[in-house]
Amino acid sequence: MPDPNQMAFRIVQAITGEPPPAETPLANDDKDPAAVALGRKGGLKGGKARAESMTAAQRTAAAKKAAAARWAKK
Repeated sequence: MPDPNQMAFRIVQAITGEPPPAETPLANDDKDPAAVALGRKGGLKGGKARAESMTAAQRTAAAKKAAAARWAKK
């Protein structure tokens, strides 16, 4: 669903008889599918692999830092 501003723009174009602009392709269309698949593959295992490579003390420190950041937002 287009946002309200886009919808209003299209309505004004239709009323004035102005032709709609050519649709621009999304930025993702320029990406290499093989590179996208490879990046997604790494993204699926990122957090788990990082946690497995950390010591218990490092995981505790990271968890405490994350909790402090969550509670500090208020």
